Amino acid sequence: MKPERRNVFALAATLAAVLVLGARTPAARSDDSQEKKIKEAAEQSAKAAKAFDEVMQIPDKAIPRDLLARAKAVAVFPRVIKVAVTVGGEGGRGVVSRHVGSGWSDPVYLRGGGGSVGPQIGASSTDFFLLLMNDDSVEGLMKDKFELGGEASVAAGPVGRNAGAATDALMQAAILSYSRSRGLFAGVNVKGVVIRPEDDLNMAVYRKTARELLGDQANQGAEAGVKAFPQALTRYAANGGGDR
Repeated sequence: MKPERRNVFALAATLAAVLVLGARTPAARSDDSQEKKIKEAAEQSAKAAKAFDEVMQIPDKAIPRDLLARAKAVAVFPRVIKVAVTVGGEGGRGVVSRHVGSGWSDPVYLRGGGGSVGPQIGASSTDFFLLLMNDDSVEGLMKDKFELGGEASVAAGPVGRNAGAATDALMQAAILSYSRSRGLFAGVNVKGVVIRPEDDLNMAVYRKTARELLGDQANQGAEAGVKAFPQALTRYAANGGGDR
């Protein structure tokens, strides 16, 4: 075969391949995007589960299990990065599971962000834990924007084997908060933290929004890969809680 004819055939084959691939690209991209989001969701649930497991390993310094048993929901924001000089900012991704029946719902995906004001120097990666103690605080997460400390009272939660030493004022808080820091950070005041739904992940996993998921008392049926976080909660606060 002459070189010119071989070149023509090669060009034709290349064009045909491009046309075939081009015709399949939109669906392929959609599937790839869906799979990527589901993978992100599973990783986020696993990170939250790992952070929760680690903080609960030492009972004398952990979140009291009787508080976990009474919580309406638990949210964890692992590895939130904060950078501060005199005015700091923070933001991160998290998950929340509702207390349903004798266990915990599949995770709903959230984003948190806000500002810090105070004499702060340094940067850190911090795990944040929120115990939502009443229905109003859970309903707040159904909004497009939920400001902690503004729309719901927040108090630093007690640690140890039980919450017996907690004051009445503390126990009346809508949300109890905890944090664990891995890096250097000095600060005295955190305010204006805002939580929003991360509905691109919620839609990818459940085909429902955070509002729909949090309003569903069952909220079960997600793929096994995203269940790491509620499984971790169940290890420490199932069937009424208490030390195991």
